[in-house]
Amino acid sequence: MPVSELSRRTCGRSLQGVQVSASRRSGTTDELGPDEPEPDGSDLLAALLDGMDAALCAFDADGVVTHWNREAERTLGWTAAEAVGRRGFAGWAVRTADAEEVEGRLLSAMEAPGRQVNEFALLTKEGGRVLVRTQSAAVRGPDGKPAGVYCAFSEVHAQIDLERSIALSEALFADASWGVVLVDADLRPAVVNAHAARALGMGRTAVLGRPLGELLSQGVEELESALTHVLAEGAPPAPAEMWVSVRTAEGEKRRCWRSGFVRLASPLTEEPVPLGVGWLFQDVTEARQTEQEAALLRFRANQLHRAARAAAECEDPGEAATVHLDFSLAGFADHALIDRVAGGPVADGEGPVRLVRAVATPAGAPGPSLLTGKAGLPVRYAEGHPALQCVERAGSVRSGSGESTPERTREWALARQWPADSVHALCAVLRSRGRTLGVVTFLRGAGRSRFERADAMYAEDVAARIAMALDLEGLVERP
Repeated sequence: MPVSELSRRTCGRSLQGVQVSASRRSGTTDELGPDEPEPDGSDLLAALLDGMDAALCAFDADGVVTHWNREAERTLGWTAAEAVGRRGFAGWAVRTADAEEVEGRLLSAMEAPGRQVNEFALLTKEGGRVLVRTQSAAVRGPDGKPAGVYCAFSEVHAQIDLERSIALSEALFADASWGVVLVDADLRPAVVNAHAARALGMGRTAVLGRPLGELLSQGVEELESALTHVLAEGAPPAPAEMWVSVRTAEGEKRRCWRSGFVRLASPLTEEPVPLGVGWLFQDVTEARQTEQEAALLRFRANQLHRAARAAAECEDPGEAATVHLDFSLAGFADHALIDRVAGGPVADGEGPVRLVRAVATPAGAPGPSLLTGKAGLPVRYAEGHPALQCVERAGSVRSGSGESTPERTREWALARQWPADSVHALCAVLRSRGRTLGVVTFLRGAGRSRFERADAMYAEDVAARIAMALDLEGLVERP
């Protein structure tokens, strides 16, 4: 038989095909005439219907059950042999009092366009009641007239679970206040919600399929390692916080994302096949920065307190100044210098001054500050040196090399009489009793960030304590 002819006969007599598969499987075969499909075709149709995840039954125009698949048997307990051939549901699958209404609503689908959705309470073979949601539609004969109706049904709670899952997915990718990204097995974004797209600085479609390295400039390795681990081992037991740098039109922005990961596996395979990773994240940058700043302030306040306690035990005020300097370096700078005004303190507005190196930290291995400048020789600072500017302004001055190569940076530091590995500098004036005593300079290497305004405030606190110690030293040494 030609394929087109087989297709025409199978499709044109869909209700009869349903009847053949159900009847033959139940052992109550009806004679259908010369147009009966080939045995292979009916077996294929029966296998397709019995393999459906939804329960399915069909009625002819008189309301007689013509098919009852295995999912319907699993849901209600009635076998195909017990169901096929019965007229309606009365007395077995529906209470007699409800049968007329249920059958009327089901068979009304033959005259209605499209599908109809209803909810009924059906009876199981054991006598229990199951609330099901049905979708019914007319089955048309070769002449186009209604020849019956099919009804697909499932338990309401299962349908509600499915609808909730779909609604949750829609809500996550539409209205969620945190980022949601589905990453495929190649670690490329497959679906991105609006919040995540804004966090990445791109449109939702522009993000799809791009390597993570094109979206993030820093933190990519850590993120990809986490995604790979989830694909191989499953979701981690707790969220992880990751610092990343996002490429945006305004430049790179450093952000902290609190991230959770779940592995996505296909429910349609016997063995779990990973489809990718669901990545959910929330921006906690401001909270983490606030926590870091608070921790830094507590540490620095503790260092000032410890320095004051230690300096109070020093008999020599000059030694107390070095104690303050040493305590201030922890977590703050790599080197520090104290330059005193040659000839003693000067009042505001006095002429240009010369500075003498008084205290310096070792330029090589770390260690306590060393007293220098016994000879009283001025430091060869060039005009415009940050330390001289600090004295002239009676305020803090920040400076940085800004050079691109280590050789140029080294030349920049040596030209200013600083250790060769210095990259960032902060000078704070030493003031006591309305006079300028000198300058304290803090230096950072290439491994640290530049000095910020909060650093300058801390340096000024340290400078005030050092200035009081040096002023006291001058009073003690005065005849």
